[in-house]
Amino acid sequence: MSTDRPYNVLFLCTGNSARSILAEAFLNAEGRGRFRAFSAGSFPKGTVNPHAIALLKQIGLPADGLRSKSWDEFAVVGAPQMDFVFTVCDQAAGEACPIWPGQPVTAHWGIPDPAAVEGSDAEKMQAFREALRMLGNRIRVFTGLPFGKLDRIKLKAHLDDIGRTDG
Repeated sequence: MSTDRPYNVLFLCTGNSARSILAEAFLNAEGRGRFRAFSAGSFPKGTVNPHAIALLKQIGLPADGLRSKSWDEFAVVGAPQMDFVFTVCDQAAGEACPIWPGQPVTAHWGIPDPAAVEGSDAEKMQAFREALRMLGNRIRVFTGLPFGKLDRIKLKAHLDDIGRTDG
């Protein structure tokens, strides 16, 4: 699978307030122009979790412009055509997704929800750091794949394998 433009990647989660936002920001930074990351949710919360924003700023990743939005934005004419779509929460993986133009390669990369952690702010931030660590490890393996040498079937198998790792 090869393209003369950056690969477009959509990270999906139900609320689009934490995991998918972290993945979007991380891939946009880590992708070095080879990837353009987006995120969305099936039932977006409408706001980004403040712990996600705080963590991104803490580690020096841009957080400006990140917003919680519906996946419907990416299933309409004129939306960026996705090459890859990853679900990062188990609930979104089980939902009926829109039909994505261009038939992107899809995979499930389930990550525990850091926003569901109860406790002190320090415990919550630790959950967000762990989610970002897992996402970051998977994204690094993903960006290192030899896309030009893999057909869709082999690429899909690699992406599924990445999703089965513990991050």
